[in-house]
Amino acid sequence: MLAEDRPRERLVRLGPRALLDSELFELLIGVGTRGASAQQVSRSELAAAMELARRLRERTQDPGDKLDTPAKVWSRLEPITTGLSVEKCWVLCLNRRNRLIALQEISSGTATSSLLHPREVFRQALRYGAPAAIVAHNHPSGDPSPSSADRAVTRQLAEAGRILGVELLDHVIVGRPESDPTGKGWFSFGEAGLL
Repeated sequence: MLAEDRPRERLVRLGPRALLDSELFELLIGVGTRGASAQQVSRSELAAAMELARRLRERTQDPGDKLDTPAKVWSRLEPITTGLSVEKCWVLCLNRRNRLIALQEISSGTATSSLLHPREVFRQALRYGAPAAIVAHNHPSGDPSPSSADRAVTRQLAEAGRILGVELLDHVIVGRPESDPTGKGWFSFGEAGLL
């Protein structure tokens, strides 16, 4: 195996999300530490442990969860957004009882913005035959306070949903409770009466 293909080197180069579960476990049990400093080894082991914990939390969620509150949307997405350094957007396609049909990432941006276009949101909702959808994106800073761009795109999404017959139930911005002025960790356009 080439040096750059080893799990530790790939983790440093690509980040923990690029590794397989088995490679993360290899790092935790200490395989392949020759030539690495104790600091490098400890950083790799910590990153591997954190990524495995994130994956476990993500896998233990029921795909058909009822998502009828912003808190439930936040709980669903928080494991996915933890540690992200860029904004990403998701559409949660729901059935008539607000149960999750599909969760699709629709865009990935920069540390301060992402592209959220109605065409991409509703393409996924229509693909899954969803009568309703929730849009969500993260703020890597942890502060879920909406920007003026967030407000503008939410108005566009709500209007597009009305035209297409797919109800936009909410747009949730996912942050962290410790960075949120309200302490919740999310902002809900629906809860704020802005849909």
